[in-house]
Amino acid sequence: MAEHAMLEHGGQLRAAAVRHGIAMEEWLDLSTGINPIPFVPPQIPLAAWTRLPQEQDGLEDAAARYYGTPDLLPVSGSQAAIQLLPRLRSRCRAGVLHPGYAEHAHAWRNAGHEVKELRADEIAAQINNMDVLVLMQPNNPTGEVFAHTQLHEWHAQLAARGGWLIVDEAFIEASAQISVAPSQMPPGLIVLRSLGKFFGLAGARVGFVLAHDELLARMRAALGPWSVAGPSRHVAQFALRDRAWQAATHARLLHDGARLGQLLRDAGLPSAGGCGLFRWVLTEQAEAIHQQLAQRGILTRLFTQPRSVRFGLPGSAAEWNRLGTALQQIHST
Repeated sequence: MAEHAMLEHGGQLRAAAVRHGIAMEEWLDLSTGINPIPFVPPQIPLAAWTRLPQEQDGLEDAAARYYGTPDLLPVSGSQAAIQLLPRLRSRCRAGVLHPGYAEHAHAWRNAGHEVKELRADEIAAQINNMDVLVLMQPNNPTGEVFAHTQLHEWHAQLAARGGWLIVDEAFIEASAQISVAPSQMPPGLIVLRSLGKFFGLAGARVGFVLAHDELLARMRAALGPWSVAGPSRHVAQFALRDRAWQAATHARLLHDGARLGQLLRDAGLPSAGGCGLFRWVLTEQAEAIHQQLAQRGILTRLFTQPRSVRFGLPGSAAEWNRLGTALQQIHST
């Protein structure tokens, strides 16, 4: 892969449709881990489209209440922060959890840093050799989680020498986990949140950086004005304030995540990990399973290192039945 090549991700439905000769509208897309039953926002007022986005329009207050800290910055999806953060440090040594969301290691390498990809069981022995440690909590795709006591210990070790602990919590609402972010963000701890997964609003491109004020000021200056579009700011406020929807969705995702795990076990594909929004199957037959499902118009996320498949949640009863039938057909061949 060239240094500045784009990485592949889930959700490449158009390419799959062309490859397999199946129309886009006929696919069941389980490749992204996005909530298939999203938050439905109210109608967006015309002013949100015609005026420049206004800071302090209520979004920051809604986010502060939801995330439990005012020390935050709205960004155009957490991907914007993933790409910017490496450019705010001089060349350093960055440890990145592997397997994990590949954009993190990619961004640090592209910014000229020395990157070491680490398994979870390698971190403790390497922490003193790192200036930055990047983790996902829960991890994508393995679903692995770290104890808060361990995260706080690693943060203290890194911060003592001016380092950073970055925790990407994109999937945290779909699990029983609690954010590592305190009410007042200390130097050296950076938490990334997103409306794309739990809320199912990936197209809105809204994320938040939770960090110390000094770093947030640097990021704000680097991003410039209007980093989040007006309509997206409007939608995000309603999503963050709707506690009833959040509670009901959290309960449903815990139930549906367990249901997906059972469906996979029944088909001889026990999951090695996951969270409320996906299950991760570690198998040498990953590519064959991915291809056999694609031939039936079901798109999953294939990983080659290690060989594995990530399954997102179906939404409707018909989609659950379709997946179950396809898995049993593959299992019986």
